Amino acid sequence: MKTKVNWKVLIISLIIVYAVAFTGSLFTSPVTSSDWYESIRPALTPPNWVFPVVWNFLFFLIAISLYLSWTNSKKKGDKNKIAIVFGINLALNIFWSVLYFGLKNPTLAFFELILLWISIFLMIKTSFKINKTSAYLLVPYIIWVSFAGILNYLSAF
Repeated sequence: MKTKVNWKVLIISLIIVYAVAFTGSLFTSPVTSSDWYESIRPALTPPNWVFPVVWNFLFFLIAISLYLSWTNSKKKGDKNKIAIVFGINLALNIFWSVLYFGLKNPTLAFFELILLWISIFLMIKTSFKINKTSAYLLVPYIIWVSFAGILNYLSAF
């Protein structure tokens, strides 16, 4: 069975998610080569070029997950749930960059990252009920944020 692509929803999903990516990068990019970051950077940290590659891939998966969840939601209230869980997650995603790189506060960022991780779990749970593929697309995101949590912990404590 071939499904027709809802281009409007797909483009809006991509714009929303990549607007978040861009906003977060405003706090991140200027700091990743700074003396401050180099002084707290754990040895386990991948090279700087890895992060934009991975994050661009993850943001693409998040946008496709949002698209699939939105276009496959049939039950009353599903779209509200999707908007809430994805919206909270994307706000937390930006806020982590603000705390860690903008305010240079890895400790506070670590505790915020726990909320970010929970929000990803809730995105997966919510999406799974609507479209399993949408949920599976978020698995790399939760894995990467788990790894980022280790890096964040090591830089904070």
